[in-house]
Amino acid sequence: MRRSVANGSGLAADPARPRRPAPELRQAAGSAGRPPAASGVLRRAVAAVRRRLAADGTDRGANPVELAVVMPAILVLLFGSIQVAAWFVARSTALHAAQSGVNAQRVLEAPAGAGEARAARFLRTAGDWLVGWDETGPTCVTGATEVTCTVTGRSLSVVPGVSFPVRQTAHGTVERWTTG
Repeated sequence: MRRSVANGSGLAADPARPRRPAPELRQAAGSAGRPPAASGVLRRAVAAVRRRLAADGTDRGANPVELAVVMPAILVLLFGSIQVAAWFVARSTALHAAQSGVNAQRVLEAPAGAGEARAARFLRTAGDWLVGWDETGPTCVTGATEVTCTVTGRSLSVVPGVSFPVRQTAHGTVERWTTG
């Protein structure tokens, strides 16, 4: 049993039979089998490329000059962003060293200098993101109830002559026996 489907023109169409384009579309497509719009777009694009290649304009060779003008600005932005990232890593390294010093110094009955030693050990193993920290060294001040450790230095320089100062401080309470 065959079913008929309405094709929009009021006539029934057989779904098993292939549909053929209208005679006017077959003539316009030509031997290539392309619709007329596609071949016209292709012809216009080829003609535009030919005109552009054949034109003897004043812009010939302008791209290398534009690149020579823009490239230094691109390189400054690239190295500047890397320098800012190095500064953030140096700040993070200094803060972690200060926190490590506080954690060592706040322990119940911690010996004097335990925080500075722990922070210095952390900085030696962390790499060279923080430069010049060993000139002043990490400092830890222990009060009756609080420990404060400070780490200072400079960020690693990616851009010659540019170095950002870094100073990070961490605080913590001293462990002690209390009554009550």
